[in-house]
Amino acid sequence: YYKLGFDFINIPFLGDWVIGWWYVPIFIFIIVASTFSANETDGLDGLAAGIFLTMFGAYAAIAFDQGKIELAVLLSATMGALVAFLWFNIYPARFFMGDTGSMALGTMLGVVAMLTNTPLLLIPIGVVFIMESGSVILQLTSKKLRGKKIFLSTPIHHHFEALGWPEMQVTMRFWVINAVGAIIGLIIFLVDSKIPPISFF
Repeated sequence: YYKLGFDFINIPFLGDWVIGWWYVPIFIFIIVASTFSANETDGLDGLAAGIFLTMFGAYAAIAFDQGKIELAVLLSATMGALVAFLWFNIYPARFFMGDTGSMALGTMLGVVAMLTNTPLLLIPIGVVFIMESGSVILQLTSKKLRGKKIFLSTPIHHHFEALGWPEMQVTMRFWVINAVGAIIGLIIFLVDSKIPPISFF
């Protein structure tokens, strides 16, 4: 915060907003949220790796468009590693990511979102992550306050398994959902970067 002078955050179509020292807790929240969500998502063979591919692909394009070539190269190399890993992680998995992999990649995702000044684009780009962690938060809150469950099981991929969906069906449908979200997030970024910000004041 002090050495790099990061004290602003981008709001799509409204431009950069200076937030001062609030940058620090927001940065912490983004990192913790992305790391937690990655860990929750890594529950089915191939699920987390496939979703990371779509997210890192979108952010590689964003970094490239911003001229952050080193970041785009890092993301591309990570995607290459994920492709090799996913080859053996697809059901039935021979290799497993575990906390070591999922939390490291989740942290990387949060850092990349902050370095590209696009943390709000994590909402569409990481839509499955939000579904996964959101289902856990809602389930725990409901059980504490109401004594009832909302979902059959959480994270939400286990809910669909409990409904009778085969594991690969859940995985591939979640891949599709996140791919669509990543494309939407990339479109928002490209449109936002090409037009002047809208002012409501």
